[in-house]
Amino acid sequence: MRLRKDAKVSLLERVPLFERCSKRDLGKIGSLAREIEYPPGTPVVREGEPGSELFIIVEGEVDVRSGARKLATLPAGNYFGEIALVTGSPRTASVTTGTPVRALVISGRDFRKLLQDSPELQFKVLQEVGRRLEERSWSRAPQRIRLRD
Repeated sequence: MRLRKDAKVSLLERVPLFERCSKRDLGKIGSLAREIEYPPGTPVVREGEPGSELFIIVEGEVDVRSGARKLATLPAGNYFGEIALVTGSPRTASVTTGTPVRALVISGRDFRKLLQDSPELQFKVLQEVGRRLEERSWSRAPQRIRLRD
């Protein structure tokens, strides 16, 4: 069953990436999102590859891994893929469906255009992405950085 616009807005307002957004902004975001269904065991994104989409889990769960290490299981209401879209860096982890999953998917091109057209929304999203990057850096083991002489 496809989500109506108001159902998409209701879902999006509970997603941390968009919780600071106005109903109007959420309506814009919802209009860009297409629904996709994935069977269990489907690789959705692969670590190290370029990112071209943002995913919001509507139903089901995904497993997030970095190398062989399982980082998390994300249930409905969570999202992934935003870091690669905002930073332009390769995917920081692999994500595979653990159950059947229904997701809202926003293309990187649409997402970047949305941010470009709405500086206020851009700021809100960047705050959340910064928080996620900070959270991720604390969960990793300290790494040494070698400076050039």
